Amino acid sequence: MNPLILLFLLGLITYFIVQRVASVTRSPVWLLWLVAMAPAIVSSGWVLAKGKPMPSQTILILSGVCLLVYWFLIQRNRIVPPPVNSAAAEGQEQPPAMTKEAVTIPSSPRPIDKAEETSLQNCFPWSIYYLQNVEYRPQAVICRGQLRSKPEVAYQTIQENVAEVFGDRFYLVFQEGANQKPFFVLVPNPRAQEGTADASVPAEKRRREIITRPFLAIGLFIATFFTTTLAWLDLGKKAVQLSSATLVTGLPYALTLMTILGIHELGHYLTARRYKIKATLPYFIPVIPIPLFPFGTFGAFIQIRSPIPHRRALFDVGIAGPIAGFAVALPLLLWGLAHSEVVRLPEKLEAFNFQALNPNFSLLLALLSKLTLGNALTTGYGLNLHPVAVASCLGIVVTAFNLMPVGQLDGGHIVHAMFGQRAGTAIGQIARLLLLALSFVQSHLLVWAILLFLMPATDEPALNDVTELDNRRDLWGILALGLLLIIILPMPSALGKLLNL
Repeated sequence: MNPLILLFLLGLITYFIVQRVASVTRSPVWLLWLVAMAPAIVSSGWVLAKGKPMPSQTILILSGVCLLVYWFLIQRNRIVPPPVNSAAAEGQEQPPAMTKEAVTIPSSPRPIDKAEETSLQNCFPWSIYYLQNVEYRPQAVICRGQLRSKPEVAYQTIQENVAEVFGDRFYLVFQEGANQKPFFVLVPNPRAQEGTADASVPAEKRRREIITRPFLAIGLFIATFFTTTLAWLDLGKKAVQLSSATLVTGLPYALTLMTILGIHELGHYLTARRYKIKATLPYFIPVIPIPLFPFGTFGAFIQIRSPIPHRRALFDVGIAGPIAGFAVALPLLLWGLAHSEVVRLPEKLEAFNFQALNPNFSLLLALLSKLTLGNALTTGYGLNLHPVAVASCLGIVVTAFNLMPVGQLDGGHIVHAMFGQRAGTAIGQIARLLLLALSFVQSHLLVWAILLFLMPATDEPALNDVTELDNRRDLWGILALGLLLIIILPMPSALGKLLNL
């Protein structure tokens, strides 16, 4: 395919990713996009000018420089959203003479008027949460004090009191500040002001109809089913004329891949519904197979359209997708490996060459291959994968990427729920650097490292972001992160020699 077409498609994908980051920085979107796309633009220009690929060392150096510039642009012009991440909201020292009236910003209206201040203070029973200070921001009210009960009891009690006084005007957010002292924030609920076009239709029902959009979900499903079926002609190296008969050969691959992706997103969706969180139906992303991305789909996703109530819900929604998808992918992968052929590996190995795949690039895949094929798979031999095994491998790879503990990925939700928002952000930053270092050993991970650096590192807080998880959920979270490691880490050479792989 023409490099300019590939560059256009990559630029489009990068733009949508950068748009997600633009809300946390004042740096222009076009500048962030240009820096993120610089390696691809320069390498494409090199190919067009010289007719050969740019040296890999030069691409790595250029990518590293661009990532540093990208990070610098975000951090230098970072927007600190009030109140949750502002200096005042984080519990940093304020001038002693500051009062409620002094912190009011005259140019913007306060969320509540003076007549409602007493009602707000009465929402905080002294035996539950001893209110000491109320600070006002244009779009929030920050309530500080001493926690005198269990976090879940305090949140439930004060939430009920606020709802009784103010109705649905506010979301009540409960967070832990930098000084480890929990504080409450009342944030205006934008949905409370929404009108209803037809008074005979309840607003809740009308919003649910807009959120679900079943016809869009079905249309994307059909389109993705076609593109994934078409993709097998390239993945399976089927150099044949396109016809209905040849398309049938791609059905095992398409059905397997879409089942794994669909079950993954369905796990998120059903868990969100269990907690009464508004979410869209699973949407598949079709893409015409191209040499740069020949798999026929960019995956699937759901959108959360209402706040997460607490960290337990955040954890359950985050982990439900990977666990459900992996539970389906594992038996399908074992069946596909059992029906794959053992072939001699070529001298020059290619990443994701499914006709001669070296299973040692993933510890999990190597162990499952040896378990399934036994002594037939030895050193110097690889796998000519069955279509079901190819789709299952891709499903496992999607599971691993989603489990990366960064930002709003499933893994980011998991570590946020386990350790809190601050610690989760720090873990995400470390994970991005470690993956970048690992990409120098496992070159196919470089794309992952770049994508993770383009994503925001901070996850959005839950409404009750203070109450911690129970031991059972912590154990499941550790197991999920362990699954990530055995998927992305290569087979250790010592273990490989022991197993004759």
